[in-house]
Amino acid sequence: MTPGWTAPGDYAPPPALRGDRARLERLDPRHAVPLWDAVRGHDAVWQWLFDGPFESPAAFGAWVEAKSASVDPAFYAVHDGASWTGVASLMRIDRAHGVIEVGNILFAPALQRTAAATEAIALLAGHVFASGFRRFEWKCNALNAPSRRAALRFGFAYEGTFRQHMVVKGRSRDTAWFSIVDGEWPVIEAAYRGWLGGSNFDAEGRQRRSLSALTAAALKTVRAN
Repeated sequence: MTPGWTAPGDYAPPPALRGDRARLERLDPRHAVPLWDAVRGHDAVWQWLFDGPFESPAAFGAWVEAKSASVDPAFYAVHDGASWTGVASLMRIDRAHGVIEVGNILFAPALQRTAAATEAIALLAGHVFASGFRRFEWKCNALNAPSRRAALRFGFAYEGTFRQHMVVKGRSRDTAWFSIVDGEWPVIEAAYRGWLGGSNFDAEGRQRRSLSALTAAALKTVRAN
């Protein structure tokens, strides 16, 4: 923890976050149509979430409207430079202890494994630590191997598994916990910037170094101590 840490004062999730490859806006019913276009026919993206999949644009629109009104979680629509292709949220906002979780991650196939997806997570993390929080959490179903890999790729540390933590869609869920803490953020942020930088991609858009390699190298000394 940063020496002399004090809890953030009044805090409200921002209306928008902008980067070079992605931007996030607080979820609004106007996002429903492009988001539906991005996820329809891809029911697998809902497998690990509490809601969905939805059978019609009307049902999906009602879900978007309900989530748009939520304060905590605070939902965001993710724009990948071409359209609205994802949703994520800041949730379990705990100012007293300086903790925020990222969750409800719904990335359409068009957004998955893209630089825009990485920048979306980087924007949320950067906002959290710039706002004075000291811990950024990632939790997922322990069986969700892609989410576990993503958490490690983004520089989150695995902390353990809570057994029989929840019941989701009628099934017991063990929950894997991950986190980044404030003392680690500067080196993780630098790894994100290095990966997102234009020099990391060749003329065909292929990465020269993986984000996993960059975050692991950056954290080697920090976590060894």
